[in-house]
Amino acid sequence: MNQYLDIHPEVAATLAAGKPVVALESTIISHGMPYPQNVETALNVERIVRENGAVPATIAVIGGRLKAGLTPEEIEYFGKKGQAIAKASRRDLAVLCARGEDGATTVTTTMIIAHMAGIKIFATGGIGGVHRGAETTMDISADLEELGQTPVMVVCAGAKSILDLGLTLEYLETKGVPVIGYGTEELPAFYTRSSGFRVDYRMDTPEELAKAFKTQNDLGFPGGMLVTNPIPEEYAMPLETINAAIEQALAECNEKGIHGKETTPFLLARVSELTGGNSLASNIRLVYNNAKVAAQTAAAYSQLTTNN
Repeated sequence: MNQYLDIHPEVAATLAAGKPVVALESTIISHGMPYPQNVETALNVERIVRENGAVPATIAVIGGRLKAGLTPEEIEYFGKKGQAIAKASRRDLAVLCARGEDGATTVTTTMIIAHMAGIKIFATGGIGGVHRGAETTMDISADLEELGQTPVMVVCAGAKSILDLGLTLEYLETKGVPVIGYGTEELPAFYTRSSGFRVDYRMDTPEELAKAFKTQNDLGFPGGMLVTNPIPEEYAMPLETINAAIEQALAECNEKGIHGKETTPFLLARVSELTGGNSLASNIRLVYNNAKVAAQTAAAYSQLTTNN
């Protein structure tokens, strides 16, 4: 085991028994929403994972230690400290560990730590991707690189709709990452169920997802698999409403000169303001939905590996 890694005892025992575990990120706690809503949401996500047959492992960096599984007290600590906690991507992990500091894990770093711990399935809200205007800014999320090299299945509601979705799909294709639509042939766009772009494959059951991912692992392919799970219809936002908010938020972002890893938090917060908080409510519901599918898939994956 990695010398900087701490695996929660329940998570370690579950993994040792070959039973299902689902990784969860911590950026959504510290940077995704205000306290105490962030803590309430994180605990609800863990509950949903348990209700669907798996053990949750919220991932974070605390005091320079890579944590695979948090206690309720640690989740509360993250929620209260909020944006004072560094948002940690791959480039940040070594420095945070060396300095003994805290870090909120993104999709990238959650994948890294989950893989270190032996966790195969990870539920999140939406992945990062190629930002609009990336042909001049070169602003491309590290999430895409990680998906190309780390064998973890990521269950999400698609790429965040503030991104260039077409270029994001092209990048994933270049990296050899299969993009699966869960119950859909169209890429969901986070707040909305459709984007106008097609996924690589459609699958309709957790068992199909688990079998495809196990086969990819058995073949020895190095990268991950992206499962895009549309937001439930009753919580989806009208495409024209969300697009108008995104366009305004992007214009303000450019005016303020915001760039790099500060871009996404600013845009998501501004879109939430412009939609009267509706986008935040949608965000929470899609995370719950992804946690359910991820847990069911982890349970199916566990069945496949146990039977073999």
